[in-house]
Amino acid sequence: MLDLPIISEIEKEAPKRSRKPSWLRVKLPIGEDYKRVRKLVDEYNLHTICQSGNCPNMGECWGAGTATFMILGNVCTRSCSFCAVKTGRPPEYDEDEPNRVSDAISLMQVKHAVITSVNRDELKDRGAEIWYQTVVKVKEKSPETTIETLIPDVRANWEALERMISAGQEVVSHNMETVRSLYRKVRPQAKYDRSLEQIQRTKDYGKRTKSGFMVGLGETKEEVLEIMNDLHAHGCDVVTIGQYLQPTKMHLAVEEYVTPETFDYYKEEGLKMGFDFVESGPLVRSSYHAERHL
Repeated sequence: MLDLPIISEIEKEAPKRSRKPSWLRVKLPIGEDYKRVRKLVDEYNLHTICQSGNCPNMGECWGAGTATFMILGNVCTRSCSFCAVKTGRPPEYDEDEPNRVSDAISLMQVKHAVITSVNRDELKDRGAEIWYQTVVKVKEKSPETTIETLIPDVRANWEALERMISAGQEVVSHNMETVRSLYRKVRPQAKYDRSLEQIQRTKDYGKRTKSGFMVGLGETKEEVLEIMNDLHAHGCDVVTIGQYLQPTKMHLAVEEYVTPETFDYYKEEGLKMGFDFVESGPLVRSSYHAERHL
């Protein structure tokens, strides 16, 4: 969710960046902890949504010794118009990936791990077995580590969903990404009500549930409150709201830079609705401060 290029000091002075408000500026990733995590990710040939999604918080999170791992490769079968992850026909997945991910998490000694994946619609089980084995292996090697899994749309394959979420993770997240009226433009291969049903089924299974969406794509405040109400009505415990920014010229343009005050308003309204936790801000991404969402 929410793919935002990192803005360097040089880029901040460039005319093409001048219209972006000051609250969207972030520091480049630096520091020894960042370098250590980067080395582990490269050494174990791992994919992270931090890199593939151009996340603005990579420096902060990696500097703290955490990362969001992306399993099942780095090529997605979906062609969402907001996302920087590559789209195409994925290669065969690596059956040893659960071992490599679990080894890296153990070496990083993270207290709370986030695992996500690309969509693998061509697989009969949507990649559920790799999902299951990855979580199991992490729990075996790092029993004290809590886990959030940010899972894709299973296209109503509820058997695959149960396999994905039955491995012992503490939080299961599935992102709505945008309001109902923008689904065809933003997320053309997904269905708004199907994603809501996936969240409800996850809650019914007994998991702590979470979802996130973007603003700044042309939605109204009323539509934001509507999606929040829909999420709460379908058993969502935690919601994250962040600003969309265009990752490349080939992606959707930004319609609005939402102010920090408006993000604060959405947070207040969400808490009134009864969400356990609302993470709302311009640079918020679905796995940002994920350890708080337990």
